[in-house]
Amino acid sequence: MAAAAEGLAAYRLVLRAARRTFAGDRLMLQESAVEIRRRFEDHRGLAPGSDELARALEDAREAAFFIGHGIVQATRGPSGSFVVKPESAHAGATLEVPSEEILSKLK
Repeated sequence: MAAAAEGLAAYRLVLRAARRTFAGDRLMLQESAVEIRRRFEDHRGLAPGSDELARALEDAREAAFFIGHGIVQATRGPSGSFVVKPESAHAGATLEVPSEEILSKLK
């Protein structure tokens, strides 16, 4: 596959993972799209066939996997607590509960 096509496929893969994970959270959708675009723009000039390009593409694929399988979007429930609804893609992942300090910043 040509380098440009591989890059585009990796870009779409990461964007799709972010859209699935952050569905319904407009701010996270916007910010993740901006960050994904910035990361890909930073690597735009990598030479086709180079080790750097191969590493960047692998990093993008790993990022897509992590976003899709390692992040669960929490929502605030009616009682004010956060509700986490993991999906089958998250099976086997460990849950990291945010500290009180982080939670207080979200209020």
